[in-house]
Amino acid sequence: MKKINKPLLDSVSEQAKKTERLRMNYNFHEELSDKLQRLLNAVEPGTYVQPHKHENPDKREIFTVLKGKILVITFNDSGKITEHIVLDPLAGNYGVEIAAGVWHTLLSLESGTVVFEVKDGPYSPIDDKNFAQWAPAEGDNGCQEYIIKLFKETGVKQPG
Repeated sequence: MKKINKPLLDSVSEQAKKTERLRMNYNFHEELSDKLQRLLNAVEPGTYVQPHKHENPDKREIFTVLKGKILVITFNDSGKITEHIVLDPLAGNYGVEIAAGVWHTLLSLESGTVVFEVKDGPYSPIDDKNFAQWAPAEGDNGCQEYIIKLFKETGVKQPG
């Protein structure tokens, strides 16, 4: 039995805070080749996940917030926001399923945020994500400005 409990969430969150990317995964699947990828994803405010989609091969992705708050945003093919939601278990918004081929990103709204993520497998770093060309790549100079823009366009208050 694999357990998801407070000590595990706290441990993964603490690891995320110490990384340059401000996020950390904890995998429940045994192999990257597993047909169902299951993991905890601890994300801290300030982390940047370049908008992407899972296509060719098509993969669905489910995010369920276990602790904290996260903003999930979807986009059209030109980068215009189509939908957004703040996942916050205290407010009754627990999770979303993102269909294959839908551009999306997420932004942490609270330190200690941990998401349970489920995605079709297998995982291959070569073709897992198709990154949006209309958004800065992770590590580019424009990432922080882009994050600010997303918060403004959604009307969600940026943490900090």
